[in-house]
Amino acid sequence: MEQVALAAATTPDITLWSLFMQAGLVVKLVMIGLLAASVWTWAIVIDKYLSYARARRQFDHFEQVFWSGQSLEELYRTLSERNNTGLSAIFVAAMREWKKSFERGARSPIGLQMRIDRAMDVTLARESEHLMARLGSLATIGSAGPFIGLFGTVVGIMTSFQAIAGSKSTNLAVVAPGIAEALLATAIGLVAAIPAVIAYNKFSGDAGKLSGRMEGFADEFSAILSRQIDEKLQPRQAAQ
Repeated sequence: MEQVALAAATTPDITLWSLFMQAGLVVKLVMIGLLAASVWTWAIVIDKYLSYARARRQFDHFEQVFWSGQSLEELYRTLSERNNTGLSAIFVAAMREWKKSFERGARSPIGLQMRIDRAMDVTLARESEHLMARLGSLATIGSAGPFIGLFGTVVGIMTSFQAIAGSKSTNLAVVAPGIAEALLATAIGLVAAIPAVIAYNKFSGDAGKLSGRMEGFADEFSAILSRQIDEKLQPRQAAQ
């Protein structure tokens, strides 16, 4: 009975918390860094999920209003007083350039069309960049996380081998805790990396679809304005 109690007392504690506390300084720093990366990953995931869902609702609502037959001037007056994003930002940028050009007496339809297209392209690039913001962090965590965890594992195993050499014992009870501490770093690296990779692939696809909708609207609206430019400028040119 005394031997059994002694064996139980000397059995190393291999819970996750104890493995973390027993790990060396370098391995601890690796684990803390990976845990912070995991928290940051989930913060980005939640933020992107909500922001993309909100963007889809805004796109649907704007397209419904735009194609309802409402006057472009009236819609512009309504939206110009707001902080616009997505399709509405592209619409406002194009209409603002349209109104400025006609207020200054635009005469060249080609020049006016180019200025409107350029205004929409700049806005489209800015909105697409906003959609892709912080996705690079997911890609970095997804690609680097396993290797950072592996680095902690290598350092932990080297430390364990040094401890084994110092104790001159290859008993599994002596070896196991150190190896477990080292492998925990790799496990945490995978916990951080796998959701990051999945989220990056999913949200990159979502951002591409939203950007495609903005590009499609910009092309359609450019064609609409091109027809209106012809209607407004051709009589003026004919009179001259």
